[in-house]
Amino acid sequence: MSRTPAINLPPAVLWLAALFIGVHLLRQVLTPEQERWLLLAFSFIPVRYAEIGNALPGGVAARIWSPVTYAFLHGDVAHLVVNVLWMAIFGGALARRFGSVRFLLMSLVATIAGAAAHYIVHPMDGAIVVGASGAVSGMMAATACFAFAPGGPLAGGRTAAAYRQPAEPIVRALLNPRAAAFIIIWFAINLLFGLTGGLGADLAGRIAWEAHIGGFLAGLFAFPLLDPVRRERPS
Repeated sequence: MSRTPAINLPPAVLWLAALFIGVHLLRQVLTPEQERWLLLAFSFIPVRYAEIGNALPGGVAARIWSPVTYAFLHGDVAHLVVNVLWMAIFGGALARRFGSVRFLLMSLVATIAGAAAHYIVHPMDGAIVVGASGAVSGMMAATACFAFAPGGPLAGGRTAAAYRQPAEPIVRALLNPRAAAFIIIWFAINLLFGLTGGLGADLAGRIAWEAHIGGFLAGLFAFPLLDPVRRERPS
């Protein structure tokens, strides 16, 4: 008799979740000085790209890796748990459709786009930005492109075929009432966080909502380029 796994998530999602949790646990055993160095060397800090940033841990080389490595650091346990849960829901659906390689590539693109969006708005900010919210936002946007269609995994589909349906063009997919409601609510929440502050990805106590927006837009535009399920062409 076969048994259903207790945690039925695609391997790539489990790997990322394990990395996020493992890095957070590692920080708990570091000394305050070691943790400070880790945060300054691997967080995304816009001012790092100015001359003054040369003095930060990691030096010039950190300009290359920090737009990616910031995603593996989180402000606190609540921040970590929220990102892992959203990734399990939306990233799980996306990974089942994309497979591990395409899913990880999408996550990478959204992570970098999130950092870039934050930098464009705050080019000389010295605040530390951490968290996988940009990547998760990209997963959410990409998933919205196919999962809310009739029979899709977030619209009643319960079989593997729900993940293999050809996606509609982005504009039509986003006009789906369920997808539109989801996106409007998502943007409203991010705008609210941006105006009032709250749970988020900035160790100065602010929501790095620009990174969320950047990751979300990256997910929308990268989805058709990475989607392995080809749309049916009219005959």
